[in-house]
Amino acid sequence: MSITNEQELAGMQKASEAVAYTLKEMIQYAQPGMTTKDLDEYGAKILSGFGAKSAPHLTYGFPGWTCISVDHEFCHGIPTDKRILKEGDLINIDVSAELNGYWSDNGGSFVIGKDIHQHQTLVDASKDILQKAINHIKGGVKIADIGFLMETEAKKRGFKVIRNLAGHGIGKSLHEQPDELMNYRNRYDSRRFRKNSVVAIETFISTTSNIAVELNDGWTMVGNKGGYMAQHEHTIVVTDGKPIILTEMNEILN
Repeated sequence: MSITNEQELAGMQKASEAVAYTLKEMIQYAQPGMTTKDLDEYGAKILSGFGAKSAPHLTYGFPGWTCISVDHEFCHGIPTDKRILKEGDLINIDVSAELNGYWSDNGGSFVIGKDIHQHQTLVDASKDILQKAINHIKGGVKIADIGFLMETEAKKRGFKVIRNLAGHGIGKSLHEQPDELMNYRNRYDSRRFRKNSVVAIETFISTTSNIAVELNDGWTMVGNKGGYMAQHEHTIVVTDGKPIILTEMNEILN
């Protein structure tokens, strides 16, 4: 969507506050020994306290309120009472929701407890790359140039990007134009970021794979060559200068 008045901005701010606060609380709540279903239900309570509805559940009938992916799962992990979180797990939580007709999306990867499997370097790379990307986004900037920046920064650190996952426009629904905000430079993409547009910008930084493939459950995605992936995501408003980070409250880049 494109923000045209104060009412729309306020609506987006409220929806973004709901998802950002939920994500932050879920990250703090996550502990070794709990199940991903426990964690998901904790997030669901927070969302409903805001009057917000789970976007993947509402839009796609996703079998959970938030997406929780662990270790080799890259994204769209289904919360379950069979998955018990362990010390050192790499976990990704993606929280998106609708509130009063406005939609917002955010996510973050982190290590549970001590970093016994050395995932933190990947997590930090993903955070740094999202921060750099956001710092370079403004009205008139080529979408492909931000993709190029993300891939270049990943390569510098010895990582790859996933080429079939992308950020997207958001606002009046979960996925809007501009779609396919890729983590690499698509030389056929001549689009530019438009001032006042709302986008969910996200990283997909991986150790080994460059394509995400879907498992038989119809949701969970893993790497075509295995390995691990970190994702960080903010919903932002594009301006003439520094973007407005609507989901800043999640503190994923701290």
